[in-house]
Amino acid sequence: MTETRALVAPRLRPRGRARWRGASVNVMYLPTLLLFAAFIVYPVISGIGIAMTNWDGYSPTSRNVGLDNFFRLLSDGNFGTALLNTLVYGIGSTVIQQVLGLGLAVLVDSKLRGRNLARAVIYLPVLVSPVVMGTMYYLVFRYNQGALNDVLQLFGAAPAAWLSDAGFAVAVIVLINSLQFVGISMIIYLSGLQSVPREIKEAAALDGAVGWKQFRAITIPQLMPAFASSVVINLVGGLKLYDIVQVLTGGGPGYATNSVSTLIGKTYFGNQAAGYAAAQGLVLFLIIAVVTVALNVWFDRRRTRIEG
Repeated sequence: MTETRALVAPRLRPRGRARWRGASVNVMYLPTLLLFAAFIVYPVISGIGIAMTNWDGYSPTSRNVGLDNFFRLLSDGNFGTALLNTLVYGIGSTVIQQVLGLGLAVLVDSKLRGRNLARAVIYLPVLVSPVVMGTMYYLVFRYNQGALNDVLQLFGAAPAAWLSDAGFAVAVIVLINSLQFVGISMIIYLSGLQSVPREIKEAAALDGAVGWKQFRAITIPQLMPAFASSVVINLVGGLKLYDIVQVLTGGGPGYATNSVSTLIGKTYFGNQAAGYAAAQGLVLFLIIAVVTVALNVWFDRRRTRIEG
């Protein structure tokens, strides 16, 4: 009997310790879950409640209006323009940043003299506040005493009201946002390029896959995790764009260059319609959430197909 207990006891103790270790690991999730609940779940639930009222954002009383604010969005031309601009800002900036970021990553990954300095210079704008970046470019594109118009006048050309044209202003905002944050894509792709096993490249070279052929067949599939990270980060950042739009054009002329984020600010503080602003914010939140989940699922399936 004693021998049986001696044989069983050592087996029971590790299981108990393993169970305790698992419980302690689960407890470590609690701070993250609490922060997630406080800064994501609670604001979203509160926003849903506010979006169903006519609250002006200041008075202590409000009236429940149900889904009226959401139905109002369907016929609001200003919201439609802002939503279209938001998609342009997000998709346009993402495409430009992927092309430039990957190209710059390949460049600074080569045996280029001064490549470390080039990496620092390309990444430097990321550290600059978007407000500062928008102000700098406002001084370039403004009509009176703008740097671009001053250069044109040196060659005898008439000054142009660059930011008064909605189409051009939207394109300028996309370009500025892309140039400022292209360093993030460059760093992500550079990390991906440096993680490609050299043995695979050497084996491909022995099979005759060199240059562009090797890059297309070997490097790009290996960069799929980097593509997923860069696209999601850039797209979410573009869809939330606020600072540059607000500083550069203020959403003007009229409401022509507003993003949904800047329109929310105008609706809340300018029109004192907190309920309607909350409805706009919830729509933007749902768009970003759906896009993020869809992209992650697509990239996961793509990666699985490549690895399989």
